Amino acid sequence: MLIEFYKYQGTGNDFIIIDDRANIFDINDKALISALCERRMGIGADGLILLRKHVHLDFEMLYFNSDGMQSSMCGNGGRCIVAFANLLGIISGEANFMAIDGVHRARIYQDVISLSMNDVLSIDFVKDGFVVNTGSPHYIKMVDDLDIVSVEKEGRRIRNLPSFKREGINVNFVLCSDELSMRTYERGVEAETLSCGTGVAAAAIAMHKGQYINNESVLVHTKGGSLSVDFNVVKESYINIWLTGGVELVYTGEFEC
Repeated sequence: MLIEFYKYQGTGNDFIIIDDRANIFDINDKALISALCERRMGIGADGLILLRKHVHLDFEMLYFNSDGMQSSMCGNGGRCIVAFANLLGIISGEANFMAIDGVHRARIYQDVISLSMNDVLSIDFVKDGFVVNTGSPHYIKMVDDLDIVSVEKEGRRIRNLPSFKREGINVNFVLCSDELSMRTYERGVEAETLSCGTGVAAAAIAMHKGQYINNESVLVHTKGGSLSVDFNVVKESYINIWLTGGVELVYTGEFEC
C-alpha cells in the first residue's frame, strides 16, 4: 500500500506529516516510524505526525519521535501540522486542534504560524538552571558560550540523570542577553536538533522567571532560525503563551508499507 507524505520544517525541526483521517496508518508500528525518520535509509525527520479527525475540533495531532515512540507536545510540529491542515483546506486562517497535552489554537499569517501553548503554573529551580514543562519537559541550563558547549555529551548526561532517566527530559543550553540564543538536545531523537518549539517557550519563560529578561515578548535564536514567544504573567503563572515563526513545505512523496 502506498501512503502519501508531506515533509515540513519549522526553524529546522523537520517532520513527516501524513493525512490519516481514514485511520490507515498503524500507530503501533514503531519500527516503521523509526525507519521512515532515519536520515540515511529513510525519508529523514526529527519526528512523524499524523493528522486525524476529531469529533468537535478541526483535527487531532498525533506526534511520534524519530525513535518510533509517541511523545509529548511538539511546538514546531504543531505549527507545521497547522500549515498542512491549511493546505488541505481543513482550516482557513486559524485552527483549534487536539494534541496529547490538550487543545491548542493557531493563527496563520502566510508562511508564519502562531501556536498557543499550555499555561505554565510552576517552574522548578535546579542546581544550575530550571525545569519547565511547556507540553514537554525541559531542563534549561545557562551558558556563557554556545559554541563550546558539548550539546550531545552534556545533554545526554543530564537527560539520563536518575531523576530524569525514566521519562526523559529535553536539555536546552541558553545564552541570555537582550535576546536569547539556544541549542537543544532532544529526548526521543537522542541528539541535538536545529530547533525545539516547546524548548524555546520554556527557555523564554525560565529566563523571565529568573529575572534575566523583563519583556513578555522574547525573540529566541536557534540553529535553525528564530522564534518569538509572547506571554502574560499573572501572579506566579505564565498564561496566553504564543509561539510564532516560519514554516515551510519541503517536498511531498510516497512510501510503501
